[in-house]
Amino acid sequence: MKVAVAKHVVQAPADFTAFADRQATALGEVAAQGARIAVLPEYLSLELAATFDAGVRGDLHASLAAIQRYRDDWLALYARLARAFDLYIVAGTFLLAHAGGRYRNRCDVFTPQGAYAWQDKLQLTGFEKALGVMEGGDAVKVFDMDGVRAAVAVCYDSEFPLPVRAQAEAGARLLLVPSCTDTAAGATRVRVGCLARALENRMFVAQSVTAGEAAWSPALDINTGEAAIFAPMDRGLPDDGIVAQTADQAAWAIADLDVDALDRSRASAQVANDRDWPGQLQPALLRVRATAFEMP
Repeated sequence: MKVAVAKHVVQAPADFTAFADRQATALGEVAAQGARIAVLPEYLSLELAATFDAGVRGDLHASLAAIQRYRDDWLALYARLARAFDLYIVAGTFLLAHAGGRYRNRCDVFTPQGAYAWQDKLQLTGFEKALGVMEGGDAVKVFDMDGVRAAVAVCYDSEFPLPVRAQAEAGARLLLVPSCTDTAAGATRVRVGCLARALENRMFVAQSVTAGEAAWSPALDINTGEAAIFAPMDRGLPDDGIVAQTADQAAWAIADLDVDALDRSRASAQVANDRDWPGQLQPALLRVRATAFEMP
């Protein structure tokens, strides 16, 4: 299965049509290269705040409220493009109004038939908590894509092992990570999280990123990192865990992933973190004791 992850340069579309046209061009390009899954970055919907006046686009709370009018158009756009390009589209995230004036950071996943499901971001970053209106999701999901079970971990969620482990134990072999970071440290944290999840679960991890600068936006003003696809660091796989990644001006990293071969590679694996996971859960290892030094 060929997977493409975006390094999406943030722009300021004049209207939804301009946004949609750019999405169609980008997704058409990777579909023409044989991609079956395309992963767009976190906070993609906030690019639509640029369609409003400076008072709205420069105020994140106002932007969150304003972009809700595009929700139906968003769903229709990616359903149409998924059908048109015979493509699974992981449509970044849409900051979606929820109950009680709160918002959830929702990743919509579209099938080539135009159906969709979603995964909400579970853990909030300090930035998201400080907004005072964001809330984390309350469900962990997996999705079947052409016989491959996949899961989504939105940005910060990739840094938490237990929900991803639950997805792996539910059969996920591919983790899809829409991300957005504004510092080199943030980009490193998500990248290390992706590498760790690949290693401990013996799965492929596909991370998309935002790029460039957008001074008009309080959330997308600075963007860092490279889009990449990761694998466990083991025999027959890349020593550094990097299957593919963007560099310089490249807009996509693309790789053909063989999940069956990954599973078969267990037989000759140097380590088996996924199978050895239960070993760390022995009751004796979960009770930490402070031990005094003794004289010999």
